[in-house]
Amino acid sequence: MSTPRAASAAPMPYPRPLALLLMGGLATLFAANHVAARVAFDEGTGLLLAILVRSGVALAILAVLVAVQRKRLALPPGTRPWQLAVGLLVAVQSLCLYSAVARIPVVVALLLMNTLPIQLALLTWALGGPRPTLRAALIMGVILVGLVVVLDVPAWLAGPDAMGPGWLAGVAFGLAAASAFSCALWITEHRLAEVGSTLRTLLTMFTVLVAMLVAGGLGLVPGGMALPASAPGWVGLAALGLCYAVAFSTLFICVPRLDMARNAPAMNMEPVAALVLGYLILGQALTPVQLAGGGIVVAGILVLGFSRRA
Repeated sequence: MSTPRAASAAPMPYPRPLALLLMGGLATLFAANHVAARVAFDEGTGLLLAILVRSGVALAILAVLVAVQRKRLALPPGTRPWQLAVGLLVAVQSLCLYSAVARIPVVVALLLMNTLPIQLALLTWALGGPRPTLRAALIMGVILVGLVVVLDVPAWLAGPDAMGPGWLAGVAFGLAAASAFSCALWITEHRLAEVGSTLRTLLTMFTVLVAMLVAGGLGLVPGGMALPASAPGWVGLAALGLCYAVAFSTLFICVPRLDMARNAPAMNMEPVAALVLGYLILGQALTPVQLAGGGIVVAGILVLGFSRRA
């Protein structure tokens, strides 16, 4: 009799069109968070302050969820160092991604972040996991070609100064963000499988918040705690916290009904949404060749994602 009760207790997945529509909306909110961050940074907002606002609002929502669900705040033996490592890696990822957004067009930063599937596959292989299949390797190669196009590497090699002083640093920060997050995902999958998702996410956000407070107190990032210099900067700061918190909490609440194994690639709409929002709000526009490269990257990531799922 216990099996039918357990089956009935499992939440029914949303119809796939609804799930895809919801995930596309969440991807748009995440993109809006990054566009709002660029508005805030352009008005003098510090990087650490932006991450503090984003993490603080998300942490408050998660704390309410944990209280409502009456989750136990206890980690299984041997998982504390790994949980701390994940929190610190996500803090590094947040700092690197926002640093990239502050230097290069938002859509380019997010396309660099979307090298995550490639980096995670290679990391898993390096640490003893399965080797990427020939099909996956070919798709990864196509994605990298698309990145070369969207980054306009030939133009940079011909005249580095034409791309602006922050271009190279922005690209490096974008790739570093993906690397940090791929490491966090590997640890989560292979070392924190016994930790509940609610508790793991709460502790991760708490670690990010504490790490940013320590960094701000020690002055590790010059100007990192600077306040916005104008009303648009304050609006951008508030919007980045609100967009991230709403998207993050909604995704977290709905994840049992989204059938992530089939529908996760829909989240790769984020760079597309960033391209539109960046153009409408920031006036950032890519050349036709770069747009083609971005299309190659997004298409490759979608094919790579769906090829692993039923």
